[in-house]
Amino acid sequence: MNRWRPRSLRTRLLLWLITLHVIAAAVTAWFSWGAYGRLVHTFMDDQMRLVAESHATDRKPGQLQSLETADVLTRGAFIVQEWAADGTGPLTSAYAPAAVPLQATPGFADVRSGPGEGQQWRVFTQPVDEERPTRARVQVIQSEAFRQKRIARRALYEGLPVALMLPATLLMLWLIVSATSRALRGVAREVAAQDESSVAELPLARVPDEIGPLVAAFNTLLARLRNAFVAQRRFVQDAAHELRTPMAAIGLQLENLRGHVPDGEARERFSQLEAGVTRAQRLIEQLLNLSRQEGAVNDARLPVDVAALLRESLGQRMMLADQRNVDVGFDGRIAPVLDASPADLHSVFDNLFDNALRHTPEGGVVDVRLHAVDGQAVVDVVDDGPGIAPEWRRQVFDRFFRVPGTPPGGSGLGLAIAQAAAARQGLRIELRDRLEDGEGKNGLIARVHLLTPA
Repeated sequence: MNRWRPRSLRTRLLLWLITLHVIAAAVTAWFSWGAYGRLVHTFMDDQMRLVAESHATDRKPGQLQSLETADVLTRGAFIVQEWAADGTGPLTSAYAPAAVPLQATPGFADVRSGPGEGQQWRVFTQPVDEERPTRARVQVIQSEAFRQKRIARRALYEGLPVALMLPATLLMLWLIVSATSRALRGVAREVAAQDESSVAELPLARVPDEIGPLVAAFNTLLARLRNAFVAQRRFVQDAAHELRTPMAAIGLQLENLRGHVPDGEARERFSQLEAGVTRAQRLIEQLLNLSRQEGAVNDARLPVDVAALLRESLGQRMMLADQRNVDVGFDGRIAPVLDASPADLHSVFDNLFDNALRHTPEGGVVDVRLHAVDGQAVVDVVDDGPGIAPEWRRQVFDRFFRVPGTPPGGSGLGLAIAQAAAARQGLRIELRDRLEDGEGKNGLIARVHLLTPA
């Protein structure tokens, strides 16, 4: 069976500290019990001997003052008994319930007497006076329970300071560990803020010395990771740049050859070749855009008129819309101004517009709506395409993912680029189905939440 072991360092320290304090208090009380017990017994025994000697020399038999039970058991009063010289019957006793017989052996003894198991008594029996053998004998008795209570109380008082220090010590430990935990949580937040575009070393100033080597090792790992990201981006950029020129040359040669290709199967094969080259050129451009996004430092945020930016982006894509005979409409019901990077906003909307135009069938409609939903400004890019099944709506934001059955021509990078740019600006992209939204048509709604009051 697995033993429970707390994972929290704070809990472990508190448990160990409580255990040590309890042990220290118990040990202190135990030593106090022994030391003070010897002191009490020695002192009380000496007092009993003095009382016995006093009664044996200075008093006459029958002159004892009676004691109450509270005097005997609570205040520990000495019970004096006077016996005949031959030990027959007590002549008098200060407390009759203490029916302790005269001990045969002079000196100290521990005697139990009374009904049942009785009470424990400490007894001192005065030796026979050799010079006056007929003189009454004296026996002094004290409650052992009273002595034990005094010893226990003293031992408790000795262990009490250690026990009282426990809450203060725990509070101090709690504050120290909490301060250290806050520093570690700050480091954790800085780790969580890292991404592939900003991999920075973690500061060691606020980190305890015991955790310093771990953070230093993590910084070394981050440096390797940063170098790997840089090498990856450099490779993608270099490869895309190197491929751009020959692909452009191939496209130009295909354009020159178009008029010399005979009709029939050759013309069909030539069209397929042109489509493949066009797709490769678009993929190269998307790879370059993606590598630039990953390697670029966040641009300065500026006040951006969202409506004007949408009109500009749509205007740049009207040639593609005309080629595919797609009707493009814009409905700007509000005019929000967003503090954001214009380049990132263009990346978001340019890719969403491209996707909508490419997936809308010829003769279809693409509408762009800038309006408010529940008091929040949103941009809806609405198309007449086949839409995206619910099970694919998360995966379409992955790089190079293409929905099964999608016609060739896309690169699988457009939505990934849009999602990355939107995340940097604090925007959110949501894909919705037009039929599910009650519009009565097939198609997709790509909604961008601008996270700014309408």
